[in-house]
Amino acid sequence: MKVSINSFIQHKDKSEQILEEIENFQSNPRFEFVSKLNEEYYQQQCVDIFSKFNSRRDFVQVGIGGSALGPEMLVSALRKDMKRRFHFFNNIDPDDTKELLDSIDLKNSLIYVVSKSGGTAETLASFAILANELVQSGVAEEDLKNYFVFASDPDNSQLRDLGDELGITTLAIPSNIGGRFSVLTPVGLLPALFAGIDIQALCKSGFEYGQSLKESSELKEVTSTFLNHLEQGYDQTIIMPYSSKMRDFAFWFVQLWAESLGKKKEDGTRIGITPIPSYGATDQHSQMQLFMEGPLNKVMILVHVKEFANNFELRNSFNHPKLQKLGKYTLKNLIDSEFYGTQKALTEQRVPHITFEIETLNEVNLAKLIVFFEYLTAITGYCLNIDPFNQPGVEAGKIYSFEWLDNL
Repeated sequence: MKVSINSFIQHKDKSEQILEEIENFQSNPRFEFVSKLNEEYYQQQCVDIFSKFNSRRDFVQVGIGGSALGPEMLVSALRKDMKRRFHFFNNIDPDDTKELLDSIDLKNSLIYVVSKSGGTAETLASFAILANELVQSGVAEEDLKNYFVFASDPDNSQLRDLGDELGITTLAIPSNIGGRFSVLTPVGLLPALFAGIDIQALCKSGFEYGQSLKESSELKEVTSTFLNHLEQGYDQTIIMPYSSKMRDFAFWFVQLWAESLGKKKEDGTRIGITPIPSYGATDQHSQMQLFMEGPLNKVMILVHVKEFANNFELRNSFNHPKLQKLGKYTLKNLIDSEFYGTQKALTEQRVPHITFEIETLNEVNLAKLIVFFEYLTAITGYCLNIDPFNQPGVEAGKIYSFEWLDNL
């Protein structure tokens, strides 16, 4: 993976601080989003479930936040099994829930319920609906274990307790890995396996690359770029992969960046870098005008895929000047031209941008991108003197939601 940085401001030297945070992070239990990738136990849990339920046509994932965004990203980016159908209960919209239920053959499904805490209200609500649907279709409660698999914290989880009571297998999510960092744990590995993705290659690449990042000049330079730009008012980050298959990668990054770096410090100071999802070339026709000529408060992340699995000739015999010009090229030529054209235009407008270039979109390269951005997020947070692994700002809303329910 190649990383290049285009910045147009004066940078303060932050290398000493960044190096210190990287060094300290190696012994931090939160580093397990890298170190646990080398433990086959978590992969084997998924292989065992796959062996048991591989014949199911539908895979249904029930989860919200990191329990859905990461798995959706893996499946949309790398899916090879096009016969199996995937469904994600990632919200509690009643109309959407009805449409999902109508599209699923529940008796030919594996339903994967994921909650790290074991008490996520939205996830439990969807579980209750799906379980009720099965029971009403004639499935005995004691047979729900033939349709459901859970994933939760191995030590302290009411969902795990419920699984034990119902005889439902519960996969372990490592205790020190929070939801938004959990995509390469069973949270994402099980749906990936059902999608035909090589999870061993994912984990091997992620582990090896993660171990190498502590010596990486790219990690230090990219962290420094974000810190320096934030000090000068660049408090927005645009993520723009030039790949439709990586559109969900942008949404995954949004949660990672927003929930980790948007914090109120002990002295009441508020800090954060707002992520904006986009993808090329589509958003050149929607958001690019703002990116180019709007306020200079944004750092752009571009992801370029050098080689696609498919390509199409644009040759034609139509009497249209633009079609005649395009006829000499391929579809890949066109998306590449728009990527390189955007790079040049951003440079002319002095819009800072960081480009990640991968040879092709596969398990090895996607794992590198995932681990790089997880690592970058953690180190950036520590350099800002905040905890990138908590999310206290969402707790009050949860409390008030239940207060409202109690008053019904």
